[in-house]
Amino acid sequence: MSVDTSRRIIVLRHAKADWPSVPDHERPLADRGRRDAPASGRWLAGLGLLPDLALCSTAERTRETWKLFAHELPTRPRTVYEDRLYEAAPGQLIEVLQEVPDEVGTVLLVGHNPGVQGLAEVLAGDHDDDTLPRLRATGFPTAAVAVLTVDVPWKALEPGTARLTTFHAPTD
Repeated sequence: MSVDTSRRIIVLRHAKADWPSVPDHERPLADRGRRDAPASGRWLAGLGLLPDLALCSTAERTRETWKLFAHELPTRPRTVYEDRLYEAAPGQLIEVLQEVPDEVGTVLLVGHNPGVQGLAEVLAGDHDDDTLPRLRATGFPTAAVAVLTVDVPWKALEPGTARLTTFHAPTD
């Protein structure tokens, strides 16, 4: 892929988690999360936006979300489970994305709020369209998906270098 070819970042917040008496990292999905994760996967598959690589937090709820979401895609991309995505701030998420190999055109990141919302907002900057204000107004609900286009190489990714093109949140 040449440096002047658009890349995509698909940001997925884990689906609704349960609150059993376990450490935060081990929290599983709630019933609603088990319904919303595949619905969001079907939505993305319907757009024809398929990731070449998935980066997923190692938390139980993100792994479970990814498994249910990915089951709805026509093909499952290579998946890397990354400890650095757990409780990561937007700057830390950007650092991980800067390490994506050049040949990857579309990367999907499965993570946690507030990091994933911050990532989408920081990367998108202040472009004039209604998608970013809608995300800011609604927040980044569980199982929501943001799609950003990027026109720089991964290693040059920084705040303001992307455009938020699509945002989807499952409905109750």
